[in-house]
Parts: sequence; structure tokens; C-alpha cells
Amino acid sequence: MQLNGGQALIKSLEMEGVEVIFGLPGGAILPVYDPIIDSPIRHILVRHEQGAGHMAEGYAHATGKPGVAMVTSGPGATNIVTPLADAFMDSVPMVCITGQVPTVAIGTDAFQEADITGITQSVTKHNFLVTSAQDIPRTIREAFHIATTGRPGPVLVDIPKDIVDPTNPRSAMEWYWPTDEEVAAGLPGYKPTTTGHPRKIKEAAELILSSQRPVIYAGGGILKARAAEALRELAELLDLPVVTTLMARGAFPDDHRLCLGMPGMHGNYTAIMSMQESDLLIALGSRFDDRVTGKVAGFAPDAKIIHADIDPAELGKVRTPDVPIVGDCNKVIVELVAAIKSLLEADATKPDITSWWATLTGWQERYPLTYEPQQEGEGLKPQMVLEALRDAAPEDCIVASGVGQHQMWASQYWTFRHPYTWVNSGGLGTMGFSVPAAIGAKVGRPDRMVWAIDGDGCFQMTAQELVTAAAERIPVKIAILNNAYLGMVRQWQEMFYEERYSEVYLSPDLPDYVKWAEAMGCVAFRVEHPDEVVPTIEKANAIDDRPVVIEFRTEWSEKVFPMVPAGKTNSEVKVPPFQEDPAGASNEEEAK
Repeated sequence: MQLNGGQALIKSLEMEGVEVIFGLPGGAILPVYDPIIDSPIRHILVRHEQGAGHMAEGYAHATGKPGVAMVTSGPGATNIVTPLADAFMDSVPMVCITGQVPTVAIGTDAFQEADITGITQSVTKHNFLVTSAQDIPRTIREAFHIATTGRPGPVLVDIPKDIVDPTNPRSAMEWYWPTDEEVAAGLPGYKPTTTGHPRKIKEAAELILSSQRPVIYAGGGILKARAAEALRELAELLDLPVVTTLMARGAFPDDHRLCLGMPGMHGNYTAIMSMQESDLLIALGSRFDDRVTGKVAGFAPDAKIIHADIDPAELGKVRTPDVPIVGDCNKVIVELVAAIKSLLEADATKPDITSWWATLTGWQERYPLTYEPQQEGEGLKPQMVLEALRDAAPEDCIVASGVGQHQMWASQYWTFRHPYTWVNSGGLGTMGFSVPAAIGAKVGRPDRMVWAIDGDGCFQMTAQELVTAAAERIPVKIAILNNAYLGMVRQWQEMFYEERYSEVYLSPDLPDYVKWAEAMGCVAFRVEHPDEVVPTIEKANAIDDRPVVIEFRTEWSEKVFPMVPAGKTNSEVKVPPFQEDPAGASNEEEAK
């Protein structure tokens, strides 16, 4: 069957099961947009290419399927670099198609030319520059295979205009669709290890059974591997405490008796100190990120390490494991559970961690995650707003967040009971992520309620995508916690820069968020008094035919606690002032 390159590209996406493309056309990619008219694939026209990338990410977070974005050459391609870097850091499966100037013009500084494969080499799992129309099906097949297998990640496919332009002879090709065997043969060096080494699995099982203060350190790899059920089986088998990182929220139910919550710079006290005082960390799909470890030299000094990850480059990158296991987290955990059961059947005994649990519950009672109550004359307590949003939402509501204080409060105060309900920018920390990511999540899961928790600083970066949501009738809900500051930066300046507030004030009234949201086709509300919080949220939840924005006027001076200061060990975690030991004992001394 004879097709032109543009038709072959769209047909290839159809063959991959793509249901939606987030994109913005332009000259170099224009020939590909023509066959979209005849395709069942839904195209969502964004207002900025960065929005297309974050929508594709949100779609992937919520569905597990690869998100697809398509933009033109030059500035269109460079505008999507940030989402690619974001997806790369957070292991999000994504395929990005960029237009490119005609083959003969590459390297001539042609109009809207950018060496996007060179630019994105360090922020993609792989990228391709296709130079022949006949290669399009094979390249698309390989791109999706790479993006979704092993450690997931973004793949970019750069397409010169002449090989997709039906008026150009170079665009003619004979349709085919490569088999799995042909794809594997075309990628001879790409063979991810998915099954754990049996000897290492047994060593890990023996180490777990001999531990006294174990902690399961669950990372985002649990979700990428669809390993939430396996994780629960492992934890319940031996009553092991579980911490879930920022990228793993929802991988283990927050209301489960074994869940300690989120560790890290702004995790809760018990989760932070459990890792710090453990004698065994069972790291599953986690990467010992600096926000979790604090000062690496002082991190979990007495702990042995079992580290399982599908990416061998993660093993030993930050902390040398005692038992390294390369493999898919789901398969590794299943193998580990089987090995533990086998040892127990052969007269091994379960670890006695009664005293460890006594220590953990003591910390939970002494340092619960809490905040001081609302005072008359103060702005709204952001934590109270999050609790109200949480309590009014369905249990399986999807929550997307921006980056900063509101992100930490959302991850702390929302109760995540289900996997794939938390969408955020963890590794790159991209402000402006939440609005487009929420739109992508809602497109992927139209049956779910989707709330975006945003700050006033983040909202101003990508709010234009609410025009996309309104035009496409994507009824996302946005909560803006407006404290008139770049809140996390202000918090650091207050605590570590002697209250020298340099360039962090944003103004509570400029812009007018209600008018702005209404101008973009949304229903909008402003909440300034505590009594208005719940009724307004109920109004927003009842609207399901267009986007809704609520601006909450929150207290500007509120800070995120607990907090591990940069450069400090986790033993030096700062709790809220009202929880500090009146005798002045340090957290490290109390832990001992």
C-alpha cells in the first residue's frame, strides 16, 4: 500500500493504540496535520508547546500509557524541552514528535531550524532524526518500545518536512508494520533486565528476616512497574513499615496500618526518622534522591541496603547497596515474597520488630503531621484548605500539583489510598506543571474527578492552558493557594537569609484570578473566609461541564514543616515551633 510520510506517521500512531495527541501545528509539521482529519485519534490543540508536553505527562501518569505530543520545528521544539526533561527525571513514558526543516536545509540555519536531537540528547531516553519516509513506521515502533519498556522515559522523533510532504517525491513509501522480532533486531543493544538474580533475591530475603529495624523505602518505580499489589503483599507478610516517596504517593495506602507516609526534606517526622534509625532499608524503585537522603554522609548510618531497580545505573550511584538487584520491581517483589515464604517454610523465623514498632508509634504520637489552628484576621490556612478539598473529593480523585509549598502541603495532607492518583513534578521541580498535567490526566481518565493544586506563582506560568480545557470541554478543577509570594523561596529567605526577601512578592490582587479564569471560559470563585471554604468546594465539585478555578487567599507567613535544612542530616529535621522539645533536646538526641 502506497502512502506518503505524513499518512504513514499517523497510521503508525494508530497502530500503537494512540488515542490522543497534544500538539500545536506549524510550518515544518504541517503535512502531518492533514491526515489527522481522517484519523480516529483525538488531537487537543494547546496554547503553548510546553503545555502539550505536560499534558502528555499527565496523561501518562494517570493511565500508564505513553503520552504523545506533536509540535513544529525551531521554537516549537525548544518549547517542549522542559517537559522532556521533566519526563526524563520522573521516568514518564512519552513520545514527542517534532517537525524539522527539509533534509537538504538541515545545518543551514534555515527558518525555524533547531538541532533538537542535539539539544535533547541529555534529557531523553533516546531520540531519532528520521531521514527517509520508509523508516517512519519502524522508528515510531522503536520509539514506543523504548519509551515503555525498562525504565520508562521520553523519546523524541524528529521528522524533516520533505519526507512527510505529499507534494515531495521523497515522501512516497510502501506501508509496512514491523514485528516485535524486527524491533528487537533493530535495537541490539537494548535489552532491559526484568527478572532479579536468584542468588541476590535469596540474599535479600535472608537479610530481611535477620533485621530488627527494617523499613521499605518505596519509590516511583513501584508505580511504573504496576507493583502496588505486590508491595502490599510483601509489607503484610512480615508487618514491615513502609515509606512512600513524593513520586510513590498512592503506591501504598496512606491509611494502611503499616504506612508511615512520606519521607524527605518535607516528609513527616516518623517517616524521616524511621529511615534514619533503621538497620535495613529495602529500597524498591527508589533512587536515593538528595531530597530524601539529606546530607548523604549522615544518611541512615546503621542501615544495610537492599536496592532493587530496573536501571542498573541507579545501583550504587548514591549509596552502595549490600544487596543490589537489577530488575522490574513487580517481578522482583514477587520473587522476594516467594523466597521469604520458602525460608519460613524451611524453619526460618519472622523478624521480631515489636520494639521497632513501639519506637515508630511513639514518634507518630509525639510528632503527628499537624498545624496551628486558624486565627482571626489571618489568611486561610493552606493545610486546612487541602483537608477540605480532600474530604470533599471522591476517594479515587486524581490530584495534580505544581511545585513549591502547595506541592508539599498537598502531598502531606491529601490521603492517597489508590495508585496513579498523584501527578506531580518530582525530579525537575517544574513550576507551571499542574494545570496542563491535570488536563492531560482528565483526558486520560475522564471518569475521574481531577483537581490541580497550584500556587499563584505556578499558575501564572501555564494558566493559558485553561483556554484549551474550556475549548475542548475538559472539566478540570483548579485550586490556587494564593499567598502573594513565591512561597518556598520566601520560606528559605526567612529561615536562612535573615528575612531578606529578595524578589519573591507577587501581590495578592494582580492579576485578578477570578476575572482571568472567567475570561478563559472557566467558572471562578474567590474564598477569603474559613466559613466559605467547604461551600465553595461543594459548588466546584458539582460543576462538570467546564473548568472551575477557586482562588483561596491563604496566609502568607505559613511555612512547610517538618523540614530538613539543605546540607543537614535527616537527624536534624526541624519540626514546627509548637512541637519543639521545651527542654531543647535535639531530634537526634531524642531519637537515641
